[in-house]
Amino acid sequence: MLTEKQKNARRFLCEVINPTLKEMDLYSPAEAQLLLGTAIQESLLIYRKQLESGRALSYYQIEPATHNDIWENYLKYKPELAAKLIKLMSSPDADKLHELQYNDRYATGIARVYYLRKRKSTPSLNDISAIAGFWKDNYNTEGGKGKRKQFIEKWHIYRACTHFKS
Repeated sequence: MLTEKQKNARRFLCEVINPTLKEMDLYSPAEAQLLLGTAIQESLLIYRKQLESGRALSYYQIEPATHNDIWENYLKYKPELAAKLIKLMSSPDADKLHELQYNDRYATGIARVYYLRKRKSTPSLNDISAIAGFWKDNYNTEGGKGKRKQFIEKWHIYRACTHFKS
């Protein structure tokens, strides 16, 4: 029997991550696994706004400055990818930061683009230790508070809900 955490993770994977990545033509099981692990690590699939005085938004805990930088310095030069993200929004002229916080598909798209712009290959499917390291090095960074060990521990709490196959 699945726990509530496992059910939430399965739902997020099946209803948000997978369809979003497929719609963006950026789907792979390893990418889906990386994004699910990121959301679990960053927010436990609970918090849409960083606790205390933090500014980060969405289950992926993306800072507004990071979000804006993605649009201004990356998507500006990738109009086809930008158009795919706009299609994920509730309307083309919606407030992007509001969308980031409350529109899980848009936030998933932004998180995927965040990793995409790093231009590094995602670790192999089901190599959770490598995925945790990839998250730490490329998303949380060495200066961030998150730890690889935390990522792995949280993954194991939620993992029974996900069956990734290549």
